[in-house]
Amino acid sequence: MTADELLAMPDDGYRYELVNGELIRMAPTGHKHGIVTMHVAGPLYRYVKDNNLGEVYGAESGFVVSQDPDTVRAPDVAFVRRERIEIAGEVKSYWMGAPDLAVEVVSPGDTVSGVEEKVAEWLESGARMVWVVSPKLHTVTVYRSLTDIVTLTEKNRLDGADVVPGFQMNVAEIFA
Repeated sequence: MTADELLAMPDDGYRYELVNGELIRMAPTGHKHGIVTMHVAGPLYRYVKDNNLGEVYGAESGFVVSQDPDTVRAPDVAFVRRERIEIAGEVKSYWMGAPDLAVEVVSPGDTVSGVEEKVAEWLESGARMVWVVSPKLHTVTVYRSLTDIVTLTEKNRLDGADVVPGFQMNVAEIFA
């Protein structure tokens, strides 16, 4: 399957990702996952909008991270900086390439290897930062590369570094 064919599929109530041309059906997320996702997305959205930094995308937004065969991933939250949006102009399908920041909230059914695979795909396709949020462990693991990795606990502050300049929030707020 191609990214265009995925986009043209009728809505059947499920989320899908496309991995190397193979359609992967995603189960709806659970209650806690949705809350934690919004606790990250809400403050990030407000900060990005207030500072005209770009756009924050919700979980249904697809990003083409590789082609031929196509891979379309949909992070739980994403950020693309304003300069890239202006260059791209109006996007009528999926965003071509990775967001600047991809946020993955770990679901109970996720495997460690599955999450690691997504992180690697995001970074290899151009994401400048990936946050992996664990509702179970109450941690946020920040990836700048596959070797530049920091795990934050509820005692720490999460920041956007040079990807979302000036953004900060207490990790504890994500899990409150």
